[in-house]
Amino acid sequence: MSRVLAVRLDNVGDVLLTGPAFRALAATASGVDLLVSASGEAAARLLPGVDEVLRFDAPWTGYRPPEFSTGAVQALLARLRAHRYDRAVVFTSDHQSPLPMALLARMAGIGWVGATSHDYPGSLLDVRHPRPEGLHEVEAALGLALAAGGELAPDDDGRLRVREPLPSVADLTPDAPYVVVHPSASVPSRAPAPGHAAAMVAALADAGWRVLVTGGASEHELAAQVAGDAGTPVAGRTDLHRLAALLAGAACVVTGNTGPAHLAAAVGTPVVSLFSPVVPAERWVPYGVPVRLLGDQGAACRGTRARECPVAGHPCLTGVGAAEVVDAVAALAGARVATEVGA
Repeated sequence: MSRVLAVRLDNVGDVLLTGPAFRALAATASGVDLLVSASGEAAARLLPGVDEVLRFDAPWTGYRPPEFSTGAVQALLARLRAHRYDRAVVFTSDHQSPLPMALLARMAGIGWVGATSHDYPGSLLDVRHPRPEGLHEVEAALGLALAAGGELAPDDDGRLRVREPLPSVADLTPDAPYVVVHPSASVPSRAPAPGHAAAMVAALADAGWRVLVTGGASEHELAAQVAGDAGTPVAGRTDLHRLAALLAGAACVVTGNTGPAHLAAAVGTPVVSLFSPVVPAERWVPYGVPVRLLGDQGAACRGTRARECPVAGHPCLTGVGAAEVVDAVAALAGARVATEVGA
């Protein structure tokens, strides 16, 4: 059996969405290591089927890519050579090129390299896997893994997963069913405005829900603003593993197209997805769990991949009313709470 290097040089959500593909590679290999960026490292360490996590901040990808460093590239090549990988599988989104990483894999002496590539790869790729239109990111990555010799185990349903057991978050959670609202996103165009998110929290509280507002360590002020007097801000009180546990215990999660949406899916929690159509929902909607997709999917920003909203007032999301969010939560979370009570 071969030793495989899997590569996904993106953010938390991207790494989580590639999880089933990593498991498929692991099922037919002697070991799978994962090469990720700093922004995806915490997610990589949560994934089943991954033996070792390696980090490389690539200058050709990411929201704020680093300057090119010859020393960093040479250090990566030395590390890859030392691991003596038999195969490398480079996972990318549809708009990204795997060829810079494929070249480095060749330079590191990896004898077989596979990826999905729109660009002509020359001799850099042994498998240039095609991507049919309309596939979800999870399915596209899994298709590449299968083409690279992977295969899901018979008892693997192909959904997102994280390592278990999850840690306790009893210090954060109320003694009643609760909803999590995560108002931020690494790409601003994909997040609701703070005041809009605050109205959602207030409406959910008025409907009888306990509401926890999550965020990163630098988002205390945002979480407090969104929580107001109706919710409880918990920004900065969870690492990604504890956030997974917090989401797992929630009746529902309300968030934009961002990493916590996919983390919620990985722990089986329904998601009300406030989805800005700057990227296609059919590729990026939370996978494998009940979802209510809210937001104008035909808005003028559709398909632009804009990082900042190109339309004044962010209408694709501001058109979503707080009452609409409450109704969506009731539809998803009500069934989940009833199931848990019945169990």
